[in-house]
Amino acid sequence: MLKRQKESIEQESLFLRTAADSSQGFLENLMKGYSKLTIDDPLIPFREKDLNQIADNVDYGILKALEGTWVSYNADYNKNIDRTMNGSGVHTTIMPSPGTNSGTIPGKFSFECEEYIEKLVFSLVPGGVRNRGGANELFCGAIKYEQSIKSVNTQKDNPDLLYTPIHEENGMYLWLSDVYNHAATKESIERDRGIHAFDEEDYKNYGYKGEYRNEPLVQVKDENGNPQYILMSELKEDQEYYEIIPAKELKPGAGNRGPYFIPDYSISRSGVIPHGSTITLLGDIVPSQSNYLIHGAPQFPEGDKAWNYDFLSVSPTMGGAGASETHPINLDQPAPAWVHETLNDQNDPGENKIYTQRILAHDLYPYSVRPDLRLRDTLSGQEVKNYVFLQMSSKNKTGAQGGILNVPFVNRFVPTVEVNFRMWIETVVENGREILQLQYEQIILFEFHFGDDGGTTSWPHIQVNTLRKLEDIPEEQRKIIEEQFFEGTKTPENTSLNAPAATSGCPYHKG
Repeated sequence: MLKRQKESIEQESLFLRTAADSSQGFLENLMKGYSKLTIDDPLIPFREKDLNQIADNVDYGILKALEGTWVSYNADYNKNIDRTMNGSGVHTTIMPSPGTNSGTIPGKFSFECEEYIEKLVFSLVPGGVRNRGGANELFCGAIKYEQSIKSVNTQKDNPDLLYTPIHEENGMYLWLSDVYNHAATKESIERDRGIHAFDEEDYKNYGYKGEYRNEPLVQVKDENGNPQYILMSELKEDQEYYEIIPAKELKPGAGNRGPYFIPDYSISRSGVIPHGSTITLLGDIVPSQSNYLIHGAPQFPEGDKAWNYDFLSVSPTMGGAGASETHPINLDQPAPAWVHETLNDQNDPGENKIYTQRILAHDLYPYSVRPDLRLRDTLSGQEVKNYVFLQMSSKNKTGAQGGILNVPFVNRFVPTVEVNFRMWIETVVENGREILQLQYEQIILFEFHFGDDGGTTSWPHIQVNTLRKLEDIPEEQRKIIEEQFFEGTKTPENTSLNAPAATSGCPYHKG
């Protein structure tokens, strides 16, 4: 979890109120004063009288940068992308082939890869979200999101672009802003006690005459070996005791000695996906050394180094396209010759290539194989001043874990077992002006059917996109976005940036 100096929050607030263009120096001001929270850091005591002030000054962290309406941004200027971009986003979707199930022919799958456009709206939840845990109090800055996605294709006998709704999602991000210690007070004990002031049983069994037992009793023995009970605070130094009767109530100040809650993450994301899954991802800002604001542009691999199964739409359990990380396929070169050949048991003896041939032969290659190369190529023609990198997962290697819940149909036929998410919030300089840009990659792993040897097969479903605020995209692109996502509603130019999208087309999802 990250902490932030109070002065930095005050400086950010002043900056946002006075800056003529809030994009100028936005990330620098937003990321000032952050460091890792440790057990050595002072803990703030919570007092009820401060509740309104805390709620009025909630810290949204880096999530503050997301507020507003983001839409697809096509980098048509970019000479490194040698084809027209119909949509800035790319998704790959692998689903069971018709006629299959987990008890019949293994390994058959359908594959789709399409470009898409998107509207992604973030809105801050006013006030802090208070999580009460007794001696530990956690306040979160919450931000809601609504996502609408349409695929972009041309019809077989019609060059006009066809926009088809394929995904709707909503949810919430939480920034863990402040941890407080809420120790017991005389008032809280009296209000919340709920037991009798004097306990006859205590007096009968232990000789305790107090109103209520707010510290442990211990059994000691006198010089004749007779047992008696005294308060633990009455023990003499090195005096031996034989039984402990736990405290039945709190003393004022109880809880201020810990244990204190120090989460190993700063951000959570809860999402509802109408195909029947709900997700919780946990993660954090990833620094470069100790810098949470990283100068320059995000770095993506090139050539042979891009063949990394963690980011490919091809998994090793799918045969790995007959390649490996020690013998990779160079995704910055044309696809290997075998991709366009007729394969048989002689030129593909392990049947590894035939599984994935269509993925490498796709018109959107190499993005059909490694979609985040589209993010790399979009950046290559830009001047990126700095960025913040977020990484989240439903299944972390250590520490706190997120999770996924699926409806019975999904659980039975296409279990969703893991979600990994990366986001880059970038400052791009164009014509002397700073513009915020958002890039993301989401990899969802399905497990359905099995391999010839009975082993579990992992099927990646990947989405990547580059977005900017609606007011920061070119006019011709804005017209398409407004037509596709705001038709029949008032657009953000004359109403709130959070205007609702058109009716969800999620039932038409091909996947």
